[in-house]
Amino acid sequence: MTDKKFPGNPTRSYRSAEPIVVVDEVADWPRLTPDALQAWRDRLAAGVRDGTAEIIN
Repeated sequence: MTDKKFPGNPTRSYRSAEPIVVVDEVADWPRLTPDALQAWRDRLAAGVRDGTAEIIN
C-alpha cells in the first residue's frame, strides 16, 4: 500500500526498506459463536442506522 495516489496517507500505509518477514501463522483462531456473530452484526447495523459507524483501518 502506498499514499502516492492519496496524499496525507489516509490508509496509514507505510513503506519499509526491507521486505516484511512472516514469523508465525495463527492456525487455531477461535471462531465466533453464532450468537456472538449475530450480536456483532446487530451492533454494526445499529451504528450504520444512527450514523456512528466508523471503519478504522
